[in-house]
Amino acid sequence: MMTEPDATAIDPTDLTADQAAAELARLAAEIARHDALYHQQDAPEISDAAYDALARRNAAIEARFPDLVRDDSPSRRVGAAPVGVFGKVTHAVPMLSLGNLFQRAEVAEFVAGIRRFLRLDADDPLALVVEPKIDGLSVSLRYEAGRLVQAATRGDGREGEDVTANIRTLDAVPETLAGEDPPPVLEVRGEVYMTRDAFLDLNRRQAEAGGKTFANPRNAAAGSLRQKDPAITAARPLRLFAYGWGEVAGVAFETQSGFLDRLRAWGLPVSPETRLCADIDQVLAAYDDIGARRAALPYDIDGMVYKVDRVDWQRRLGFVSRAPRWATAHKFPAEQARTVVTAIRVQVGRTGALTPVADLAPVTVGGVVVSRATLHNEDEIARKDVRAGDTVIIQRAGDVIPQVVSVVPEARPADAAPFAFPERCPVCGSEAPRPEGEVVRRCSGGLVCPAQAVERLKHFVSRDAFDIEGLGAKAVEAFYQDGLIRAPADIFHLEARDRESLQRLRNRDGWGETSAGNLFRAIDARRTIGLERFIYALGIRQVGQATARLLARHYGTLEALRAAMAAAQDRESDAYRDLVNINDVGSGVAQDLLDFFHEPHNQAALDALAAVVTVPPFEDPAGGEGERPLAGKTVVFTGTLETLSRAEAKARAQALGARVAGSVSKKTDYVIIGADAGSKAAKARDLGVAILSEADFRAMAG
Repeated sequence: MMTEPDATAIDPTDLTADQAAAELARLAAEIARHDALYHQQDAPEISDAAYDALARRNAAIEARFPDLVRDDSPSRRVGAAPVGVFGKVTHAVPMLSLGNLFQRAEVAEFVAGIRRFLRLDADDPLALVVEPKIDGLSVSLRYEAGRLVQAATRGDGREGEDVTANIRTLDAVPETLAGEDPPPVLEVRGEVYMTRDAFLDLNRRQAEAGGKTFANPRNAAAGSLRQKDPAITAARPLRLFAYGWGEVAGVAFETQSGFLDRLRAWGLPVSPETRLCADIDQVLAAYDDIGARRAALPYDIDGMVYKVDRVDWQRRLGFVSRAPRWATAHKFPAEQARTVVTAIRVQVGRTGALTPVADLAPVTVGGVVVSRATLHNEDEIARKDVRAGDTVIIQRAGDVIPQVVSVVPEARPADAAPFAFPERCPVCGSEAPRPEGEVVRRCSGGLVCPAQAVERLKHFVSRDAFDIEGLGAKAVEAFYQDGLIRAPADIFHLEARDRESLQRLRNRDGWGETSAGNLFRAIDARRTIGLERFIYALGIRQVGQATARLLARHYGTLEALRAAMAAAQDRESDAYRDLVNINDVGSGVAQDLLDFFHEPHNQAALDALAAVVTVPPFEDPAGGEGERPLAGKTVVFTGTLETLSRAEAKARAQALGARVAGSVSKKTDYVIIGADAGSKAAKARDLGVAILSEADFRAMAG
């Protein structure tokens, strides 16, 4: 009997659409988990190399299947949400992440892509700033009139943690900027790090005192900066390199290199290894030089960062998803070691996905002890034939736990048996079928499976969903275990049931009159919630924040959304065509939406929620048409544009709040035509859709 090919082993160019959708779903869930472990808990579980390989495969599949890009795609995320120990700080300008390159050919394509976007000739100069990629914790320092007023971690890129008191303890951070006439506002972005010698000395002192030791300098720096007591941070040897800016007022920079010169003049430390390169040959020479001296540097780096020097070009290039087009990281090669797989376990995630994990005999790789790695899915195990007892090659780069690269066949024990992947959920015993075309088995237990139900409830109350203060992961688990909350609507009956209960919440271990009252007030405060948050909270596969917002803007009300999803069950209907024509909602996302709204249990859950929660019509805060004439409009580009590349035109439209669609329909607001416009322009005329020239579009876009 033929078996389904392993999607994780198939080159992205050879994947079918169904295989690609399933693989993107797996990658999104896998990378999100590792983001949280790395950024929130300072306890990463895979290597940089393993993480980069996941992200690189995700990007390759998205490039091959752009209509399958998920709104919770790793390409649209930065870091993870703050853990809540410190106050929250919303960044005036988001702190975004960088894309990664691994091969010299990719660097050449990065530079070529910039030239294409800006329409530069081959002989036009394109200078790049090259600097080491420090392995530390990203922070933003806000100076007003030259004085430090606030410091925050990157967090999820939009919101970080207030670490002002701790940052003030760093000798490298000036309280007041040097020089005269400092700018009214200057947000400096940088990396807090710890040298290797300081890290070893800290671990020695921690061990002697019976305290916590750290796996590596990066974790030590992050843990030291995020201490509740600034005195502890002050005792830790932390340093900082500044490299970028956020919100700025009263000063302008023409070049990245000029900005770094200003930082030095203001008294902020900049990496001495930073250099300005005139062309790609100089860039790669700098990469080779610093890479060869990497071990001799006093701090850890895991690659080099390349940035376009001209700031006006940086503005034109803008951003794509979570990363700037004008900057990227070029990673160094990974490190490898051998260890033994002591066991293979299967975990169940929020969506019911069964994920195998390899427990490893602890091994040191590049100074870091690792003991666990994901095996992704049953096909990955079969392809590599990983068995309990096997000796395996593991790989890492940087400071986190590795991936299994391969098995060492000659070291296999005689009694090592092939791993039998379970066909039933290891948590609830329900069947765990593997849908055709997918690589992941999923528990069919739905809400009866504790693994799924608890995780779905955690998602429902999470910060970007209902954001119920006081109802954290531990409380959800305890309330579920005791039968207080089994479905989302139960949350809003909790206070009434508590009044009738013999065991009041205030008398539970860890609770009291004040904390119970605070929780009930927090729940009441969420009885009215925005449509986009409500949709996101439902935990529909492939529907993250961005897609939830698209759906909310498109349909306007929860009632309209539910009616549309009911009508779109007919794939020949106008409702279905309208759904798949929403930008970023392809057939894969549409299928998950329709499956969710068609399921009777989900319909019942929505009805129960509608009885206790008010969801007002969606309001777009982007501004009215008078302020932004493209906000909320659906636009289609066709033909060859003369003054803008297609990528730059699309980026500008999206930045102004427009929805960019790939096809023309009666719901299209504008079709922007260039030279040689074809069938889309003709269809626009037939439908009476407004047609704009490139000049019209530029004028409307300001």
